[in-house]
This record gives sequence, C-alpha cells and structure tokens, in this order.
Amino acid sequence: MKKKLLDKTALRFVLVGVVNTLVGTSVMFLAYNLLHWGYWLSSAANYVVGSIVSYFLNKYYTFQCRERSWQMVVRFVLNISLCYLIAYGIAKPLALRCLSGFPVSLQENVALLVGMCLFVAVNYIGQRFFVFSASKH
Repeated sequence: MKKKLLDKTALRFVLVGVVNTLVGTSVMFLAYNLLHWGYWLSSAANYVVGSIVSYFLNKYYTFQCRERSWQMVVRFVLNISLCYLIAYGIAKPLALRCLSGFPVSLQENVALLVGMCLFVAVNYIGQRFFVFSASKH
C-alpha cells in the first residue's frame, strides 16, 4: 500500500514540530544572541536538542512505531544531518544575497529562520519515507 504524503501523520508531525520549534528555536536564538556562539554552532545546538525530542515524539506519537533498532536510530541521524546541511546550506547564502547591505546579525537571524522552515519540509519527507517507513506499526 502506497503512503500518501499528507494524512493524519502530517498533522501529528506539525504538532510535534510545535514542541520542537519552541524548544529548539529557544536554544538556537539564545545561543546566537546571548552566548554569541555563531551561526553554525547555534543552529547545530538547535538540532542536537530538538532532534532528541523529535525522535521520541515522532517515533511514538506521530508514526506510532514500537520497533526498537539501531538501524532506525542511524536512519534518523542520517536524515537529520542531511536535512540540516541542505536547509542551512541553502538558507545562509540566500539570506546573505537577499539582505546584502544589512547588518550581519540580521542576515544570519533571517538565515536561521529560513533554514528552520526548509528543514521542517525536508525532514518530514525524510522521516515519513526513510526513517520510519520500514517499521511495521
């Protein structure tokens, strides 16, 4: 049976995303603006913390998966890493180009926001069809 891209899991993914966004975005912007960690370290901190929350909430709530395997964890880590590199690798040069002439802190804050949005889209597809697709739930 083919899986549809948008079904009840998409809504659950969005709800989990709200929690991840609150947690991860707080970490990212606090790290960047208060701790002065820089673009890559701040965005990475977001995804280290957010990914841990995401794995458990998406596994058990969104995709209702009870399977326990290291292969699933490896697929999850690969998916998150690839989505992170794609999203933030696109977002930063895009923001720098579109906002040239503005302060670097504004450019990078916008890049962080754009990267977060791109990440959500590619991450859903990756979790839905790669990470949790092979499990029987």
